[in-house]
This record gives sequence, structure tokens and C-alpha cells, in this order.
Amino acid sequence: MKTKEQLSFTYPIDKLQIKLSYKDKLIDLLNRNLDFHNQHSNYSSHNFHSFPAKFPPQLPKLFIDELTEPNEIILDPMVGSGTTIVEAYLANRKGIGLDIDPLSLKISKIKTTPMNPKRIIESARLIYRNSKHDFENNTTYLESLLDKKFDSKTKEFVDYWFLPEIQLELIALLNQISKIDDILIRNFFQVTFSSIIITKTGGVSLALDLAHTRPHKARTIIDKNNTIRYGQEFLDSDSKRKSYQTKTIRSPLDEFWKKVTQNLKSIVNYHPQRIEPDIKFCDSQNLSLNDESVDLIITSPPYASNAIDYMRAHKFSLIWLGYNIEELTVKRKQYIGGELVSDFLFEKLPPFSLKKVNEISALDSKRGFVLKRYYSEMSRVFKEMYRVLKPNKAAIVVVGSSIMKGIDTETHKCLAEIGGNIGFLVPHIGVRNLDRNKRMLPAGYKTDLNSQIQQRMHKEYIIGFYKPEK
Repeated sequence: MKTKEQLSFTYPIDKLQIKLSYKDKLIDLLNRNLDFHNQHSNYSSHNFHSFPAKFPPQLPKLFIDELTEPNEIILDPMVGSGTTIVEAYLANRKGIGLDIDPLSLKISKIKTTPMNPKRIIESARLIYRNSKHDFENNTTYLESLLDKKFDSKTKEFVDYWFLPEIQLELIALLNQISKIDDILIRNFFQVTFSSIIITKTGGVSLALDLAHTRPHKARTIIDKNNTIRYGQEFLDSDSKRKSYQTKTIRSPLDEFWKKVTQNLKSIVNYHPQRIEPDIKFCDSQNLSLNDESVDLIITSPPYASNAIDYMRAHKFSLIWLGYNIEELTVKRKQYIGGELVSDFLFEKLPPFSLKKVNEISALDSKRGFVLKRYYSEMSRVFKEMYRVLKPNKAAIVVVGSSIMKGIDTETHKCLAEIGGNIGFLVPHIGVRNLDRNKRMLPAGYKTDLNSQIQQRMHKEYIIGFYKPEK
């Protein structure tokens, strides 16, 4: 009787060559320069909305072009800002984007929806004109809308992060946006509204930089009339950091109009061969997809221990879009990479991953449990990815490592081991040096393991998982 290893060589020669050529091509792609520095990444709708740590569109485009054919299915089970799905759409592939983050789903949907620019600009003019009129003439009415909109906890958050007159402009905009009958156009304006709040620099809140995803309030605030609202003593100090901790607040009305005109130029065009993507709420640990139904997976999972805490930034706009602080806090606990470990179902980890968990646990048991939670969650994600992926196909996972208690978690090695334990082959792991001028990341160029901010990513790894035929 032939062994399993012997049977693997009994394929017809043409089938064997197809299998090897795909895997060899995967290895070749992972060995290429994947930095994509100095390349234009703001084409199509990729620049609709800022998003922490999104990878350049050239990365998914490369693997989509080289490893799939038109009409095949591309999955991103943690869709984030929708970069993979936009590239799938542009390449005439069927994109499936899944996430549990409400802002991610809204952004991804709008970025892949062709719309009529004429209708948008007409609606935008109406929104801007009526909002400006209400702000200048109907203050009492807007204040009553604000009073009704937020519960006490959410209002406390809003008052801390937004000046009173900024709140009035924002509620004026939202009130007019809510009157748009067409739900897609209304969603377009909601995403545009969100994008004037969540920015790397600027924005209309008192946060210095929402790229940090652990926002810091400016020490000195100058309003749109160039009046210092608070922090004069800090501005007069000798601090070398005062220029970095001073913020001039911009008018939401003006910022909204600028962003609408910018996004209008980037709307994806309708093309008869392009396939409408399927973007929906779904937990990546329990995919609502059939077995062996996907031709390629490209995704970038969150980082362990909320190293990049998406919800802390997203809630700045989500509270205006109908969510309250308490329900967003509950949602945050459900995200992969979270810190809640009580009553959590842990998975059995393979040796190297368990060793890393034990190293952290020896220094801080709570951090160790947090890392174990992350690797347990990713184990379940990989099981689902393996289930839905067709044989002889690949999953591309872009991930950065984390530093816990001064120890590198070597996340790429652990995830490769976990995937291999499930049944994937890992023929190669590519490396990408981050372009820190483009990526929304709160770190400098030099690594300093004594600094929490500097412990963030300076490079990331592209793991190539290959599903062999049984």
C-alpha cells in the first residue's frame, strides 16, 4: 500500500505542473520588493477616508493580478478600509469583504459603489447651503437637535472633544444629510462627514492626531477665527513641543465641502464587466461562506493587545452616526486582539507560539493571556480561511509584530506556525518596510524599545499560506 507521501506524486504530470507553477509563482511574488515606496496610492477611491495602518493598494493588486483570473472570488475576512475589495472590483473579480466594525463596512461599501457625480454635487450644494443657513440663523433649533441626539455619557465625550460651535456645525450637516432619500448617496455623505473628523492631521475635533488611535487632546486650541480658546500659558512657554501640541480648529462646513469635491474625483466608474462586491457584517472566526468557494484571500488582521485600537478612533465619528459610547465599548471588546480574557475560549497553541505566550506570561500574566487570546482568535480565523479556500490556492496575510514587556512577539512566525498546524503550507514570508510618510502609524523612523509609541511597527510581514490538495 502506498503512503500518503507517495500518493502525492501520482497526479497526472499536467496537473502537477499547474500546482507547482502556482506555488512557485506565489514564492516569486513574496520574494519581490513589496515596499511600494514612492508609488501613487491615492488613485480610484483609495483616498476616501483615512484609516490606521492600511496597506498600499499595489500590494493586493499584485497578488490579484498574478494569482487569479477575471470573475474569480477574492475574500478579505477583515476588510478594514476595503483596499483589497476595491482592487478586486477594479480587476473584474468578485470581492467579498467582511467585518464587524460598522465604520469599516460603511467605508468599504461606498468605495466600491459607482455613483452619479451630478446627483452628488447637486445634493452637496443643498446640504452645504441649508447647513450654513441653519448654523447662522437657527442656533436654538440646532441646540435642540444636539440635546436629543446623545445620552449623558456620549454627550460628555462630545463636549470633551468638540468645541460647542463645532458641534452645531456638525449637527447642522447631519440634519441635512439625513434628508437625502437615496440611501447610497446618503451613505456617501456620511462617509465624507466621518472623514473630516478622523484624519491623521487637522480634522474638526480637539484630538491632535487620530492616527494614534489612542488620541491626545491638544494643549492649545485656536478656533477658526484665530482666537486662542485655551492653552495660552502653554503657547507662551519654552516647550519645544508646543508647535506639535497646538491645533487650529477648522470649520466642519468648509472641510465637508472640500472633502466632497475631492471624493467626487475618485468615485469608481461603472463598467459592465465589473462585479458588485459583497460587503457585509460577519465575524471572521465564523465565516458565512461555503466550503472551498474562494479563489484568493488577502487580509491584514488586527494586532495583538489593541496595539492599533481602531475603535478608539472610529468612535469619534460613529457617535455622530447613531451609536452611543456604551455600545461602542461593548463592540470594542469583541474585536480580535482585545484585552478581555475572562470567560474566553482559548485554543491549544503549537510549540513556538506557546513559547512566546509563556515568555510574556513570566513577566506579566495578564499580557500573556492577552497574547494567548490573540493567537487563539487567529487560530479560529485560519481554520475558517482554510475551510472556504479552494485547494491549490493561496491566502495572503499582512501582519506586523508587537512588543510586549520588551519582548518581540514575532507574530509572523507564530501565525505561520498556527496556519501550518491547521493544514496550510507556508512556502515563504515576504518582508515590507513601511513608508512612514504615507501610512497612518504613530511612530518615528528609529526603533526605541523603551518607548511605547516607538514599539509600534517599522516593518510588516506578508505570509503566503498555500492550501494543498488533499
